[in-house]
Amino acid sequence: MSSDVTQLPRKQLFDLPEGVIYLDGNSLGPLPKGAVQRAQTVLAEEWGQQLIRAWNTADWMALPQKVGDRIAGFIGAAPGSVATGDTLSIKVYQALAASLKMRPDRRVILSDTGNFPTDLYMAQGLISTIGKDYELRTVAPQEVADAITDEVAVVMLTEVDYRSGRRHDMADITRRAHAAGAVMIWDLAHSAGALPVDLSACNAEFAVGCTYKYFNGGPGAPAFIYARPDLVLEIEPALSGWLGHDAPFAMEPGYRPAMSTERLRVGPPPIVQLSILDAALDVWEGLTMQEIRTASVALCERFIAEVEARCPQLTLASPRAAAERGSQVSFAFAEAYPVMQALIDHGVIGDFRAPDILRFGFTPLYLDEEEVVRAAEILEEVMTTEVWRDPKYQVRARVT
Repeated sequence: MSSDVTQLPRKQLFDLPEGVIYLDGNSLGPLPKGAVQRAQTVLAEEWGQQLIRAWNTADWMALPQKVGDRIAGFIGAAPGSVATGDTLSIKVYQALAASLKMRPDRRVILSDTGNFPTDLYMAQGLISTIGKDYELRTVAPQEVADAITDEVAVVMLTEVDYRSGRRHDMADITRRAHAAGAVMIWDLAHSAGALPVDLSACNAEFAVGCTYKYFNGGPGAPAFIYARPDLVLEIEPALSGWLGHDAPFAMEPGYRPAMSTERLRVGPPPIVQLSILDAALDVWEGLTMQEIRTASVALCERFIAEVEARCPQLTLASPRAAAERGSQVSFAFAEAYPVMQALIDHGVIGDFRAPDILRFGFTPLYLDEEEVVRAAEILEEVMTTEVWRDPKYQVRARVT
């Protein structure tokens, strides 16, 4: 199918509630209509009628690799280089553990202070587990390039900052890591499905990501891990699960890793969630990531201009240059939490990130310019009327 940016948006492919402008797809993507039918088929026809036979008759066992290959197309990776399943935290742990084994004489994991907490937590937990004198070293995002020294075993970064949308230069930092002899891990949680990524070109050893944001795979959707093809057989899995075995149904007492990225699988694949994700990826048919990026930049630019003209109380917290940010825009305000609650109550769904960030995601698959302008108008109303001061908006929910 030929690609054409005029095919955007594709709202008819999503089940979106009436009267809502959804600017939070960078946290949880909306429901693709095709995913509902696919889930019903898996539940009622495959599981319900075929029972355990479905592992073969419905080809469940091949689904993780099939979906992995589809994701590979979005991130510039070769077929067979992406494994799916488990959670992003597990995949971070696997990539970190494998990287440290690849550089046994080095002791530093380098990251930045703005990295998503789970990445840092998993690094801390891994260090606690293996002991010795390993160190998690974090520096300000803009200082990462100069902090890559010959002490560093692995550089672990999220390409797009979850709070501000600030974007690291993947190619440049990967080159610097390799020049210093370090392994490179990229977290693509806020990149995959939002902007063009070319892992093959940048030559990074590992990448990880989630699929419930821009890929619209649903809450709890499985994560993915990329391993550079020439390194796969060198990887010693830290989590030697049954499904990572070369022949799981041989039931051998000892672990023998698969001779592919399948060695990075741990437990049985989440078939229902993988099936939903597989169907969700259909909404991209005929589009390129560059077309998505071009459209999302236009939406972001319009939103920034509208908000700055209407809401002088807010301060842009994202980079002003489009090339330096992902597909999100953040504004800072001391009372950001109640403002966001009031905004949601008035039909515009974004989210809050501590301590003072109003965060908005832009996905041209289901958003258009008219909605972006209307969202800014509603935000202006919330700010000028100060409706956010209502006590009901001050109460912190468990999920913010």
